[in-house]
Amino acid sequence: MYMPHLAHMKQKIFTVGRGSRLRNRRVLTDSDGRRRVCVLGAVCRCGRLELWGLCLPLGYRAGSRRSQTVASQDLPSYRMAPLHLLLVLLIASCFTFCYSLQNPKEFALTNQEKSSTKETERKESKTKEEPDTEVLEVFSPTHEWQALLPGQAVPAGSHVRLNLQTGEREVKLQYEDKFRNNLKGSRKGKRLDISTNVYTSQDLKSALAKLKEGAEMESSKEDKARQAEVKRLFRPIEELKKDFAELNVVIETDMQIMVRLINKFNSSSSSLEEKIAALFDLEYYVHQMDNAQDLLSFGGLQVVINGLNSTEPLVKEYAAFVLGAAFSSNPKVQVEAIEGGALQKLLVILATEQPLATKKKVLFALCSLLRHFPYAQQQFLKLGGLQVLRSLVQEKGTEVLAVRVVTLLYDLLTEKMFAEEAELTRETSPEKLQQYRQVHLLPGLREQGWCAITANLLELPEHDAREKVLQTLGALLATCRDHYRQDAQLGRTLASLQAEYQALAALELQDGEDEGYFQELLASINSLLQELR
Repeated sequence: MYMPHLAHMKQKIFTVGRGSRLRNRRVLTDSDGRRRVCVLGAVCRCGRLELWGLCLPLGYRAGSRRSQTVASQDLPSYRMAPLHLLLVLLIASCFTFCYSLQNPKEFALTNQEKSSTKETERKESKTKEEPDTEVLEVFSPTHEWQALLPGQAVPAGSHVRLNLQTGEREVKLQYEDKFRNNLKGSRKGKRLDISTNVYTSQDLKSALAKLKEGAEMESSKEDKARQAEVKRLFRPIEELKKDFAELNVVIETDMQIMVRLINKFNSSSSSLEEKIAALFDLEYYVHQMDNAQDLLSFGGLQVVINGLNSTEPLVKEYAAFVLGAAFSSNPKVQVEAIEGGALQKLLVILATEQPLATKKKVLFALCSLLRHFPYAQQQFLKLGGLQVLRSLVQEKGTEVLAVRVVTLLYDLLTEKMFAEEAELTRETSPEKLQQYRQVHLLPGLREQGWCAITANLLELPEHDAREKVLQTLGALLATCRDHYRQDAQLGRTLASLQAEYQALAALELQDGEDEGYFQELLASINSLLQELR
């Protein structure tokens, strides 16, 4: 067998270059025992494969006349089969080699993956840098929400939202007048060509950065200009303190001023005028809620409450004036006042003989303490506050106080009514609602004879006083209905007032006032008469 020699020849054939020659010589033994020398050659050229073979008897010399040309057919068929296989392999190798040299870029053995990948990346990066010059369809928004299709351009200033139910973007106009000029001349379906001005993403980023830097520079310039203007108009506080120190003027905070005023009022060496001046100035500061609470921090409130025990009516008057300002809508101060005994002292002053001016200020402090404070209202009823107010109203020359007392009663009645109504909406805390339920004001008013007292106050000549009395009569109607129906004097008074205010209301209508003051009073009188029938 000669397959090893053929395999060896095959390996040599695969290593030849184009146009090169390959020769292999072997000594073969024929079937008849004769030894021959066979030479097999091949020439590989693109497009042509030349094969040749020669077998000579052993001992043959070149140039001998007894030449013996032995073709491939001189060999037996079983020895020609490997040569045929070799021929096929040579043809295939020659074809592959020639094709690879003619098309080196498309040859399968060359590495095209990296180059193609780089080329694809270059194309993608180039595509990213190049702006999309595709024309965009301008969406025409209306005052109703409309779905925005992909690729549609939205006019500046439109209201855009994302519908979480449908997942679509929706657009509508925000203001009609603002965008009417922007949409003027635009038609639905008009195309916007942006190919004329092309901006890359880097250009937009740089433009935004410059815009931000410009805004910061502009704002910094504006701040510097404003600071310079402030410095020109105002002087620093340090310079003012130095100047005031040179002038013996000290800058004090509100807290420092209140401490100084309390000390001045509480000093035994201060005269009556100095004490009154201190209380008068203190009332100005405690109007502020924070200052009134600061008054508690150093014990100033109790000092003022103790001033109600003074034998001087002016001191009582101005002390009550300060307390009324501090109590007003300030629950923390109200609680401290109740614990400090302010309610008892105020009722004592009202129950005793005092100047009218003093009682006015004391009644002011009492009203400020009771309003929006149900616990104080309970204590007021327990301490006999209704009897004190009844005596105050029945005194001669206290009509002004009577109107204020009626106004206080009306405010307390409506306050409790609103608190009970707020229970349905849960706007009032349960603790405060429970406190209001313990305030039994209406039964106390009926027992103390306030139905008749309030009805008699309708005879006051002032329209403002009549208005407040009518409001209180309406609030007491549920409790005093039977008494009002049996009171003939009340019926005559209401009829007289009805006739009077009918005339005044007619004058208002002539003047073109459809909802005048006297018409409201007439409506209250008519409503009350309707309820009493």
